[in-house]
Amino acid sequence: MQSDLHKIIVSPQPLTSDHVKVFLYQILRGLKYLHSARVLHRDIKPGNLLVNSNCVLKICDFGLARIEEPDEAIHMTQEVVTQYYRAPEILMGAKHYSSGVDIWSVGCIFAELLGRRILFQAQSPIQQLDLITDLLGTPNPEDMRTACEGARAHILRQSHKPPSLAALYTLSNQATHEAVHLLCRMLVFDPDKRITAADALAHPYLDEGRLRYHSCMCKCCHNTSSGRHYTSEFEPVCHQPFNYSFEDGLYSTQRVREKLHKFILEQQKGNKVPLCLNPNSISYKNFASTACIPLQNAYISSIQFQRPNL
Repeated sequence: MQSDLHKIIVSPQPLTSDHVKVFLYQILRGLKYLHSARVLHRDIKPGNLLVNSNCVLKICDFGLARIEEPDEAIHMTQEVVTQYYRAPEILMGAKHYSSGVDIWSVGCIFAELLGRRILFQAQSPIQQLDLITDLLGTPNPEDMRTACEGARAHILRQSHKPPSLAALYTLSNQATHEAVHLLCRMLVFDPDKRITAADALAHPYLDEGRLRYHSCMCKCCHNTSSGRHYTSEFEPVCHQPFNYSFEDGLYSTQRVREKLHKFILEQQKGNKVPLCLNPNSISYKNFASTACIPLQNAYISSIQFQRPNL
């Protein structure tokens, strides 16, 4: 991939309504699949959305990802999501959260695509929360049911703020009624009332993005002599929840190296796309010198690792 969405947003590159729709469609399409596998990304931001010159977008950097925890008694870390895209429940100290944290991040990115600026750009988490309440208004007690006492007290100390969602129309002339309606469904204080990725994809605002993506950009549809053949499932889901069984036996760094080396060799067999290694990188040299089996047989190119498709 040649760039990322952050670089596109801050560049002088014009972004039309079609650009915004096709980017947003692909983000939500990827998240629908992840969430159906019970995977939370937990760091959705423009810099983690890779883009090429054909506007194909890929979600990357799963370093903070984890399985969604159904047991609300099990605490989850709050040190997730870059601050500007962090959902209010995390800012308010919720000890358990769901896939709604990713949808909030998408809402922030959607607004950023429309306005070409960060929607909630604060210097601290407290100020971040204040900017959110400036837009959404003071949350009611039910919306703060998962908040810690300190965060709840901070909100209640302030004077009541009415919602000012009409300000979203000023983001740009692309902030139409349909766009703002979808955006308001994403930027909801209570995560249980926030729209899901699947429901967002059914919103009429994204109809054109879906059509454009599947007409000329995707790999799931193809051209035939009689015309375009479309897939039967535009936004697929994962039919089996993700699990950590792949970690079985990875009890040491050496074992990880051995398994990685085996994977590299397997990629060379059959018709699989080979991995591309940068032989001049420090990481490669360190790996090659410490792996139990030499890597001379690995396919080598002058570019970095290729990221797998979602």
